Amino acid sequence: MQHDDVVWSIINKTFCSHKVNTKTQRFCRNEYNLTGMCNRSSCPLANSQYATVREENGIIYLYMKTAERSAFPKKLWEKVKLSRNFEKAIHQINENLLYWPGFIKSKCKQRFVKITQYLIRMRKLKLRRQKLLVPIQRKIERRERRREDKALVAARIEKGVEKALLERLQKGVYEDLYNIPQTAFDSALREDEVESEEEVEREEEFEVENDGPQFVAADSDSEESDSGKPELTDLDSNFETDDSDIEDIQGPSSSKSKKDGKGGKFTKKGGKSKSRIEISYEMEHENVQTGRVS
Repeated sequence: MQHDDVVWSIINKTFCSHKVNTKTQRFCRNEYNLTGMCNRSSCPLANSQYATVREENGIIYLYMKTAERSAFPKKLWEKVKLSRNFEKAIHQINENLLYWPGFIKSKCKQRFVKITQYLIRMRKLKLRRQKLLVPIQRKIERRERRREDKALVAARIEKGVEKALLERLQKGVYEDLYNIPQTAFDSALREDEVESEEEVEREEEFEVENDGPQFVAADSDSEESDSGKPELTDLDSNFETDDSDIEDIQGPSSSKSKKDGKGGKFTKKGGKSKSRIEISYEMEHENVQTGRVS
């Protein structure tokens, strides 16, 4: 027969694996402890008649221990499932602990209230949107990056080898030396044909786009304003004449005229009027016709 006082004297004065000593208090780590404190009334080992409330996967149970079942460790604790309704659960505790000490009965109700409150908070937090912290594994990312780089290099080498082999097959280098499957060769040729067709279509689209009307920005005015005078084209350069040509055309009468130093125009000594020379050119026969207008 178990003797509670002897058990408590051993636990209190000597060693207990569930006891935790601090500077001010002593705590108990036993999962069946009702209050979490290491004292005579709360110790589950030193009390033959004991009860507690525990939660398992969101369901609250009432555990009861009696002295009659102390010889059977497998059947030592009796478990009763408590209702989700608060009033019904309190009524169940009162019924099962009808003739038990008032301390155990009140502490079981208090523990039931605490467990109910933290279950409600857990459900609210679960329904609320929360941030998920995902750890960054640097070594794994570095390893995967190196593997990707190696795979890309290997793929480029394989593509180059495949292309070289296809070129040799098209030229007929191997002929009947190797038994290469014809399906792979045909598929590769089809891919080349598709690529060539796509290039032809792109060229045709480019030609069609360039056949239409084109518009050019009018930059001639800006160029004239920058240079001060319009540039001569190739056609205008053919029509340039020098002073010797003009003297030949005008004859000896024009030798008396002098050039004005400032304006660079031809003037006569005695008169104020200035002569103008009009020169017309014919491109076909290359004949020069001249006329003088006073």
